[in-house]
Amino acid sequence: MRVLFYLFFILFLSGCGQRNPNSKAPVVEKTSINTIVVDTVRPMVYFTGGKIRLGSQRLPNESPEFDTLIKPFYLDKYLVTVKQFQDFVSVTSFVTDAEKFGDAGVYDIASGTWDLIKRAYWQYPMGPGKPKAQDNFPVTQISWNDAVAYCTWADLRLPTEAEWEFAARNGKNSSDLYSWGNELTKNKQYKANVWQGGQFDAQSADGFAYTSPVGFFGSTPVGLTDMGGNVWQWCSDNYRFYKGNKQPFSFDINTKVIRGGSFLFDQAAELSYTVSFRGANTVETSLFNMGFRCAKNGK
Repeated sequence: MRVLFYLFFILFLSGCGQRNPNSKAPVVEKTSINTIVVDTVRPMVYFTGGKIRLGSQRLPNESPEFDTLIKPFYLDKYLVTVKQFQDFVSVTSFVTDAEKFGDAGVYDIASGTWDLIKRAYWQYPMGPGKPKAQDNFPVTQISWNDAVAYCTWADLRLPTEAEWEFAARNGKNSSDLYSWGNELTKNKQYKANVWQGGQFDAQSADGFAYTSPVGFFGSTPVGLTDMGGNVWQWCSDNYRFYKGNKQPFSFDINTKVIRGGSFLFDQAAELSYTVSFRGANTVETSLFNMGFRCAKNGK
């Protein structure tokens, strides 16, 4: 049986086919900070880039903070949906890693354990006999390999970790915890699809026990959605500690960065939704709370 790999570095750490067409000129919508480019395939937010400080001192693997220069880039306004992935599969007959292995990772909330569920995959992310994934929800049970294949087909790519955090910080140096501010709720309304309470608490306060439709909780100041909660998001980078971090670390080329947190309980609790929180997973791992969005180079 394949080993389920689900890794988050938090406080316990020491101390393939035809491509998508785009035949029409894009429509441009201005926001207060950046630009949303809407074409026939997908809306993306354009970031002009610039110098920004990334990382934090909150958790060991987020430090040290450092300044970096981000080149111009585009990032999907929405997470890639089930319908978008279906379009890709319909054209290419692509087979995901979960389908090849014959199982995928599903968390049993009642017992608090991860299991590899037979025949769970992107159309039935919790397994056969469970609800089918809905078109306007984020596609899940997608490995890093699968996400790269989709992005390549769409003439796009996965965002780098630095691009993702730059976008989550709304393209500026900001001390806000989350992409939308410093609180998970405003006027008693949740700002994202997140876990509420302890590990075994019932989930209903934000309206969803599992994933939510993409964009349901509204946009960030730069026009992005789901930049915290709902599902974890793959980045292109190999996972490694930041330069200057002196903690012991063993590099693995098959371990990639994931960002953003999800609807599911995490040991880091509310910190898992922050703009700087870092997780990791292996390239072939597929989970029912992990998806992705695409990026491309700017000019």
